[in-house]
Amino acid sequence: MTHRGAGMSFIAIAAFLISTRYIVAAIFGSNMESWNKVMFKSALEGTGYVLLILSIISFVIGAVYLVNAEVRK
Repeated sequence: MTHRGAGMSFIAIAAFLISTRYIVAAIFGSNMESWNKVMFKSALEGTGYVLLILSIISFVIGAVYLVNAEVRK
């Protein structure tokens, strides 16, 4: 796999992780009778920060791979 392919894979993993965080928050808050911004934010905080941290790390690694591929070319 080339550096570009690895970089795009890491960025795709980051997008998957961040979307998983929001889906989990929506599932977590699905039994609420009404929805508003504050309730969704509390449901998002209830999911924790592990997925957010992993997605940021994955995005940074992917960006480094892409920049490295462009510099070497």
